[in-house]
Amino acid sequence: MARSKSGGESGTIVIKKYANRRLYDTETSSYITLELLSQMTREGRDFVVVDAKSGEDITHSVLTQIIMEEEQRGENMLPVSFLRQLISLYGDSMQSMVPQYLEASMEAFRKNQLQFQEAMQGAFAGGPFAEIAKRNMEMLNAAANAFKPATPKAPAKSEGGTDEVAELKAQLAALNAKIDKLGG
Repeated sequence: MARSKSGGESGTIVIKKYANRRLYDTETSSYITLELLSQMTREGRDFVVVDAKSGEDITHSVLTQIIMEEEQRGENMLPVSFLRQLISLYGDSMQSMVPQYLEASMEAFRKNQLQFQEAMQGAFAGGPFAEIAKRNMEMLNAAANAFKPATPKAPAKSEGGTDEVAELKAQLAALNAKIDKLGG
């Protein structure tokens, strides 16, 4: 395994955060930005962020800060209902189970992402992935339903007055019917 200058055998890059909020990459011996840390994360590079003075691992808070900046850019990935539910779980008896559940859910999603794309292409061509596409669609629906708000809300209406949610459900039902027809 390649040896990282600062991360030892593991290849983990050590990023030091100084009191002036600057981030220092010990592998490249240069100051970096949160944007570069975000890019490193997307590339799958392993790093740990430590407080330069105390040596405390502050990776969690820095990653949370990156998420906040991404959300502020207008590319919201976290729905308000999800955020409310997440906040309501703090202090709840189920709080200790949430991190493992979310981590396992994201890992399963990532593993199935490429397989899902291939399955969707194969499903409409009558390929062998029709059953996988059907299972993945069911899993995505179940994941989406898990984070729906507990109280029913009126469906969102577009400016034209059409029910966008109903249209999306109809499209999803049509896709599921095609998959069933191709897989059966």
